[in-house]
Amino acid sequence: MRKQTIMLFAATCFTVFAPTKAQEQWTLNRCLEHARENNIQIQKSRISEEEGKITLWQNKGALFPSLSFSGNESVGVRPFQQSTAMVHGDQVTMTSNKFTEQGSYGLNANWTVWNGGINHKNIKAQELQNQITELSTQQSELSIQEQIAQLYVQIMYSAEAKKVNEQLAETAKSQYERGQQMLKHGQMSKADVAQLEAQWRSAEYDIVNSETQVLNFKRQLKSLLELPLDTPFDVTGTAPSDEQVLVPIPSAQSIYEQALKSRPEIRSAELSIDAADMNIDIAKRGYYPTIGLSASAGDSHYSASNDNFGKQMKTNLNMSAGVNLSVPIFDNRRNKSSLEKAKLQKVNSQLDLQDKKNTLASTIENYWLNANSNQQRYLSARTKVQSAQTSYELLDAQFKNGLKNIVELRQGHDNLVSAKQDELQSKYTTLLNMQLLKFYSGENINL
Repeated sequence: MRKQTIMLFAATCFTVFAPTKAQEQWTLNRCLEHARENNIQIQKSRISEEEGKITLWQNKGALFPSLSFSGNESVGVRPFQQSTAMVHGDQVTMTSNKFTEQGSYGLNANWTVWNGGINHKNIKAQELQNQITELSTQQSELSIQEQIAQLYVQIMYSAEAKKVNEQLAETAKSQYERGQQMLKHGQMSKADVAQLEAQWRSAEYDIVNSETQVLNFKRQLKSLLELPLDTPFDVTGTAPSDEQVLVPIPSAQSIYEQALKSRPEIRSAELSIDAADMNIDIAKRGYYPTIGLSASAGDSHYSASNDNFGKQMKTNLNMSAGVNLSVPIFDNRRNKSSLEKAKLQKVNSQLDLQDKKNTLASTIENYWLNANSNQQRYLSARTKVQSAQTSYELLDAQFKNGLKNIVELRQGHDNLVSAKQDELQSKYTTLLNMQLLKFYSGENINL
């Protein structure tokens, strides 16, 4: 009774919350394309790429001179003085005005001619960093694709498991109806009929449970695709054939060697070592002198002057130019600390590359082991299902003729359910891991 109540409640909830709109069919390729364009993590990675391009232009701009203008206008008030001597530049002016106004203007230019080549190295370092950022975006895309493939296969598996459960539930219902007829004729006890009903209700509960799993996996897939809650969504695909599941599996070593050439996380780690070398070179150049050029032009005027505005601007115009030389002698260990940190960063980058290679090898080996073991399990499970199906059909026929009891029938039913579950699980697990092995070797996922 408790199981019937749970099943009825679950079925009611599913009816209430089931979408009223027609479900839109999504293929795997459509899911992958949509995720590339709309996934938030991927979009953030692309923003980082744009920021890197801006920084690169900024570093290139450091090669050119800078030019700035400054101006100042001020008003002075001396309410209690009769006469004031005002010093303005190299002029001394006597004035009796309580209010005075003055202005100054300047144009300044600076150019770092040579700073040990740091500016050029900064450009190359940023170009490396931009490549690393682009590879990070590719890695995000591949990670999302991998997650989508896993969820997609889970949905296909759960959907096919639901169909199997529906077939078993139909058989269990037929047996229950047969048991009721036998009860009317005194050929079966109420206890046995109750067990048949429990078997039927359990099979229906398994259907609801399979449907719940399908909906949960679809929810996770919608989340990866950044689809709104009310978006009609369903996946479509073809159940894998035996040929797809039983194709020969390449060796883990050959897949690993291909992955080392194609995976963006490996290339990114290798470029990080190059970037660390570049940072070491930049840090060494901090010991070099810096040569710069500077130039300026200035002008001013003052209301207390006897000259008019035009004459003041002409008289006060001044210009200058110079060469600047800066030689680091003692810099409180700034350059040495930067160099030591850059060397440590290179060691860290080398360790990071080795760690990513180890992780990649472990991931591929895990997929390879799962693919091989489940492929063998699938071969065994197919034979087991055929045997369990034949045995259950014989038990069902014998039960209807009163030659087998309810215990033997339920045992045969449980054996068939277990065999079919093993077959489905090994089939889809093999398919998923084989596709992921192809994916890591640089091929597209094809389901």
